[in-house]
Amino acid sequence: MRKNNSVSLPSKTLTIGFTENVCIALFPSVEGDMQKQISQKKIKKQLQRLLKPMQRSLADDRKIITNMFINALPDVKNKLEVDARFILENDPAATCLDEVIMSYPGFYAILIYRLANKLNMLGVPLIPRIMTEYAHSETGIDIHPAATIGNEFFIDHGTGIVVGETSVIGNRVKLYQGVTIGALSISKEKAKAKRHPTIEDDVIIYAGSTILGGETTIGHNSIIGGNVWLTKSIPPYSLVQHETKITIRKRKHSLN
Repeated sequence: MRKNNSVSLPSKTLTIGFTENVCIALFPSVEGDMQKQISQKKIKKQLQRLLKPMQRSLADDRKIITNMFINALPDVKNKLEVDARFILENDPAATCLDEVIMSYPGFYAILIYRLANKLNMLGVPLIPRIMTEYAHSETGIDIHPAATIGNEFFIDHGTGIVVGETSVIGNRVKLYQGVTIGALSISKEKAKAKRHPTIEDDVIIYAGSTILGGETTIGHNSIIGGNVWLTKSIPPYSLVQHETKITIRKRKHSLN
């Protein structure tokens, strides 16, 4: 346990171990070993140990928080199963549900986000952010634990995706690699304001696109093409694309 300005901090190593164990408890195929079992009792013990040095900064008793988290796990698992099925149904390369759960970095990032988001909603500081930053280091996908994300969330490929703290993402949204849902301003004075966009239901955002600003809303059933830069709202059923001029001409000489 380290101390900084008299505030006790959780162990990063223990937090990562806890994260991995909860993932395995919910989906043993994440580890690839269906025989490996992580008990609810072990998860409760690990979480209470993590929360112990932070007792003074918690609004509720750590045992209450632990029980609330454990009781929420069935609902979290149901949401994740819906996410995994949505990925399977929409990715032609996916052959089965276990492939998605075991090998897809997008699903792994969503899995850890949903667990961290639940702890964040319970008022637990630091630990949720450590969890999602661990997922970031493993997958290249950076989702803030305070972001609001609906059901049937699909991340394809995923590397370089950023979803900011106050982002609101609806149901059946699909994100491809290199997408940023970020803030226009990094002013510290706006830390508690809505700084990130709202993405409504059934939106597809293709690779390399950047959408910025707390007042920016992407209307439902819209498609954002690759490499688009947006800082203003668009209505539902919009098709937004970035056009570049590509010149193709015949070479005068071939290379030997």
